[in-house]
Amino acid sequence: MATKALVLFSGGQDSTACLAWALTRFDHVETIGFDYGQRHRIELDCRLQVIREMRQHFPEWASKLGEDRVIDLSWLGQISDCALTDERAIELAENGFPNTFVPGRNLVFFLIASAIAYRRGLTSLVGGMCETDFSGYPDCREDTLKALQVATNLGMASSFRFETPLMWIDKQETFDLIQQLGGQKLLDIAIEYTHTCYRGDRSQRHSWGYGCGECPACELRKSGWEKYISEK
Repeated sequence: MATKALVLFSGGQDSTACLAWALTRFDHVETIGFDYGQRHRIELDCRLQVIREMRQHFPEWASKLGEDRVIDLSWLGQISDCALTDERAIELAENGFPNTFVPGRNLVFFLIASAIAYRRGLTSLVGGMCETDFSGYPDCREDTLKALQVATNLGMASSFRFETPLMWIDKQETFDLIQQLGGQKLLDIAIEYTHTCYRGDRSQRHSWGYGCGECPACELRKSGWEKYISEK
């Protein structure tokens, strides 16, 4: 029986690692992205280039890659009032979370993805959430996603598996994983074509990829890359 997965694919480095991870484990892999009014909306353009590059350089994966779709969740940006959907300084909020936190974002992503997976006959959903090396978002935590998996399966009378291959690894280990999954070719794709910077800045090319170099997402990647390189 063929195994089938749906990858929550933003076009960033983490979700690219997850896509490659899924392509090495499942017979059929589809991808889904979300347009929620993010200020780094350029990631939606980058994700298409990443898919093209992966198809071109990994023919063994190209045959597994299925349908890709982007879902309009503009209403999420309208109600989030945060630095990820509005032009404002990135800083810690009064509750201790960074003001880039979009309340309920990952919950909504998995719920929408589950509804599509239900219709498409896809039994595994793969996301790049990480509790080890992240910006402090509560909906990136394993307990949150385990609870959501239970609720979703009860509500849809289904048996979905929510897979989070990056949950307990840091950014250095994510670069290691990318290299292990696809060698230098995949690492080059992750650095050159993905986008993770919260500010949507692609004017600056660093050794670890494009970005402003100052936002939390860039700082995490820079630190992870430096550790990755130091051990080579």
